[in-house]
Amino acid sequence: MGGELTSGRADNKEGIYFGLEHADDHPRVAAGTPLHGRNLFPDTPEDLGPAVIEWLDSMRRVADAVMRGIAAGLGLPGTWFEEHLTADPTVLFRIFHYPPSKDADTNNDDDWGVGEHTDYGLLTLLAQDDNGGLQVELLDGTWIDVEPDSSLLVCNIGDMLERLTGGRYRSTPHRVRNTSGVDRLSFPYFFDPSWDATVPTLPLPSTTTNRVHRRWDGSDVLAWPGTYGDYLSAKVSKVFPDLFASVRT
Repeated sequence: MGGELTSGRADNKEGIYFGLEHADDHPRVAAGTPLHGRNLFPDTPEDLGPAVIEWLDSMRRVADAVMRGIAAGLGLPGTWFEEHLTADPTVLFRIFHYPPSKDADTNNDDDWGVGEHTDYGLLTLLAQDDNGGLQVELLDGTWIDVEPDSSLLVCNIGDMLERLTGGRYRSTPHRVRNTSGVDRLSFPYFFDPSWDATVPTLPLPSTTTNRVHRRWDGSDVLAWPGTYGDYLSAKVSKVFPDLFASVRT
């Protein structure tokens, strides 16, 4: 609890983090690339590891299908993302536990499960339980609650899809405060570009951009010059500053 920061504030949540299984002889593992390697599954429950791997495999099929739909909506070939950005995607999966808010009836800025942020990559597929808490921001700055439904997947657009479309698709600002009075669980699957990918801004036909909009951190995803791995590393270094410092030393 409190070990992860959003905009410099400690989150009121705890989580366990997984990624794709990479063999020891994978080139990026051999090169010491962050977030690549074998998962450190806990010994108990013993069936957690196989369940996570099965979930990752299932979500990959869903993510590819959603991205094909997005490609079609942008006037691109259906397999454009698979051919250019996600043949070897960066995939992260997290299991989050949000305890009940201590100040459920106030606007205490220190009591958010996770404060306002956007996701970094292309697409997030979020499974959650039936206890609410997730909010998203509309274009006019209004925040609305996302109805909790454990039978559905919530789809969030990430920063790289905003960059790719020049602002036509907006990265979704969202936050969590668990006012349900009971524990809340959520299961975000992050489907992102390859670690080494450079994400262009496409000259899309008949595009009306929404390039300028308020971001809580004042950043501009269209101005990022490097690879997705660089972008992700820069973001994670602020979310886990102590961990980043220990890795760097």
